[in-house]
Amino acid sequence: MKIIAMIPARYSASRFPGKLMQDLKGKPVITRTYEATVATQLFDDVVVVTDSEIIFKEIKDIGGKVMMSKKEHECGSDRIAEAVEFLDVDVIINVQGDEPFTDKKSLVKLIQVFKEDPKKEVDLASLMVHIQDEEEIKNPNTVKVVIDQFNFALYFSRSPIPYPRDKNVDVKYYKHKGVYAFRKQAILDFYRLPMQVLEASEKLEQLRYLEYGKRIKMVETNVQGIEIDTPEDLEKANKFWK
Repeated sequence: MKIIAMIPARYSASRFPGKLMQDLKGKPVITRTYEATVATQLFDDVVVVTDSEIIFKEIKDIGGKVMMSKKEHECGSDRIAEAVEFLDVDVIINVQGDEPFTDKKSLVKLIQVFKEDPKKEVDLASLMVHIQDEEEIKNPNTVKVVIDQFNFALYFSRSPIPYPRDKNVDVKYYKHKGVYAFRKQAILDFYRLPMQVLEASEKLEQLRYLEYGKRIKMVETNVQGIEIDTPEDLEKANKFWK
């Protein structure tokens, strides 16, 4: 099984433009993410795929592998699908460019899902973290996921799900971490299928997979990490790096 890591790296970001080129302890965020992914030694290849000449040059200058996107894309999955369409690969791990604290143990768990799936019943795998803080549960920037008894995703939402109507029920809330593992065919299907109502409403690309009947296996991790979405996150990351 050939497994590669792809790091989609868009320069513009609505909440923090140019965040991937911001300094994190002496190197840009995207460089820290790329180096951390390579350092796991889990992949046959690690490639940054970007729409930015600036990011392209940065990865080239450090001797890394990088591809330029040929088209404008709505989301990271589209960008990766274009990049892998003609590559000889079985499974693609999507590592977010703004997550420099990539956790090796979590990635190992994702890869194991496919190694233990000889019938190819799993289309995607992704990570989730148990959360208990009420503010985080209510925060629309924290994407929640509900799962079935076999840890397959039932739904993703920016709203608190499930809604705690009965306060006596011991409900566990899970935050979805945007690290995905795809079978190649699953991501190519995503690329060719139009957006549906749920994805358009919540602005969550993972809902397109569910709307078209793809199966997403969720893997629990206890590593929260730091996603750099705001200048405050970057400040926190610099402190954490010490």
